[in-house]
Amino acid sequence: MGLLKYRVALQSIWIKECIRFLRIWVQTLVPPAITMTLYFLIFGSLIGSRIGQMGGFSYMEFIVPGLIMMSVITNSYANVASSFYSTKFQKSIEELLVAPVPNYIIVLGYMGGGMARGVLVGAIVTCISLLFVDIQIHHIGIIVATVVLTSAVFSLGGLINAVYANSFDDISIIPTFVLTPLTYLGGVFYSISLLPDVWQMVSKANPIVYMVNAFRYGFLGVSDIDIGVAFGVLSALIVAMFTLALTLIKRGTGLRH
Repeated sequence: MGLLKYRVALQSIWIKECIRFLRIWVQTLVPPAITMTLYFLIFGSLIGSRIGQMGGFSYMEFIVPGLIMMSVITNSYANVASSFYSTKFQKSIEELLVAPVPNYIIVLGYMGGGMARGVLVGAIVTCISLLFVDIQIHHIGIIVATVVLTSAVFSLGGLINAVYANSFDDISIIPTFVLTPLTYLGGVFYSISLLPDVWQMVSKANPIVYMVNAFRYGFLGVSDIDIGVAFGVLSALIVAMFTLALTLIKRGTGLRH
């Protein structure tokens, strides 16, 4: 009943967020497409031909799911982090805080905008990958569920980052020093089964490992991680981060001065 009651408010925030990144599509949609094309060319076509097979598949086939997931992660995060902080910076967040709208609607609205950009960029990168390799689909349901849950996780992460940020520089710290290393060490370019046992255990502390492997299973039917555990981790992250984001906005952390 709550969502139905505030449906117009939720749609308004979500549509505003979508219009925002679509209006500047040259900055939001084109760069990730170009970046992923370079990844496909360099790591897939040039280096991949020398590496050979991995996990019973060509190296290009193996890394494509990880590269798509990497684009979903970075764009979901960046969209909400920049948008919500801009709202703080322009003081227009005060209009939302005094409006007769529950805080969870604000969180869902911004999260929906980040998810829309993440999924759209993921679809664009998937289309580009078809120019380099014939994509297999093992389980479409797992592919869709993984993309939706992963984009939700990092949209919430971007919102939390924006809440704490005090300057535009602050919203780039987490992506640079946390998100990028975790992504590159998340099994995008390799199977963690190739690592020594100790490092396999360390890798399993990285949540992106679960996302990449679940997504790869949806395409290729292979995974280094149990799929049930992967979805359990994703669900737990969403609950924890949504609760944290809601609590921060309710307390006015970084919003009220």
